[in-house]
Amino acid sequence: MKRTLNGRQVGAIGLGCMSFGGIYGETDEAESHACLEAALELGVDHWDVAEIYGEGRSEEVIGSYLRSTGAQHVTLATKAGIYTQPTRHYSNAEADLRASLEGSLKRLNREKVELFYLHRRDPEVEIEPVIEGMARICADGLCDAIGLSEISPATLRRAHRVHPIAAVQMEYSLWSRPVELGMTQACEEIGATLVAFSPLARGMFAEKSPDPNEMPDSDFRKSMPRFTGSAFEHNRAAVDRFREFCAARGWHPSAAALAWALSRGAHVLPIPGTRSADHLRALATATEITLSADDLIEIERILPIGFADGDRYAGSWKNGVEGYC
Repeated sequence: MKRTLNGRQVGAIGLGCMSFGGIYGETDEAESHACLEAALELGVDHWDVAEIYGEGRSEEVIGSYLRSTGAQHVTLATKAGIYTQPTRHYSNAEADLRASLEGSLKRLNREKVELFYLHRRDPEVEIEPVIEGMARICADGLCDAIGLSEISPATLRRAHRVHPIAAVQMEYSLWSRPVELGMTQACEEIGATLVAFSPLARGMFAEKSPDPNEMPDSDFRKSMPRFTGSAFEHNRAAVDRFREFCAARGWHPSAAALAWALSRGAHVLPIPGTRSADHLRALATATEITLSADDLIEIERILPIGFADGDRYAGSWKNGVEGYC
């Protein structure tokens, strides 16, 4: 199964590479390389990363794999615009984005990437000059196309009038569906791919829900309201009912959650994150699941839109995410 990304045919399921940087706990390069090897075997050839993931570590892992294997024909996407020094902030300045991308290319062992995202929009800056700057970066051959992340449909349309926007990256899963109130429609309207990050609800749709009490301090989910206190217990109980639904049909719950994401439209491309080759193999079975109309009705009954308790982000993580509904 294939999906289109900026005119290129890529696997219908991509790979989110944030966990290579230790965001969800420590990992090692050998484990990550094994995951990348499995990805190519499975046809998962669209890899998504960002400068901020492990402060460049995730990009270095991908770069070392490409350097050691000479793997070609991988569609790489990276992002910039979030900075942690001296404190966490956003910059949409062309010079900063260009410097970030140049650093990413060195770490990735690439002369260019196929897709370069603005990771977060600075609300103090109009989007038009930002896109003009990104277009110049693209014209200089550092990327084939540009995308945006966590923005509103209005911002997307304004940006697209300046330069074609190939993709919009938004959190989209069975427990995060606000994009259905305008963003999926806007992407289809302008011909952009909606790249769905965290389509497995940050691990909630695994065979067993993650336990916040067992998460290392470095795991940023520990600060997320949906993984805290009574909200987490409510969410776990709801997802457990979905697991029972999947078990009765012989489906891996993660694969079924991905199949649901794929069913939302031909322009939707989910990028589940994992650093485990075995986990990725289980996820790839999503393309073998065909959800019937009755299946979709039952899933909606079990997990009605808006079922999740708690915000997606807390504190400073909420800044930079454009609201529109």
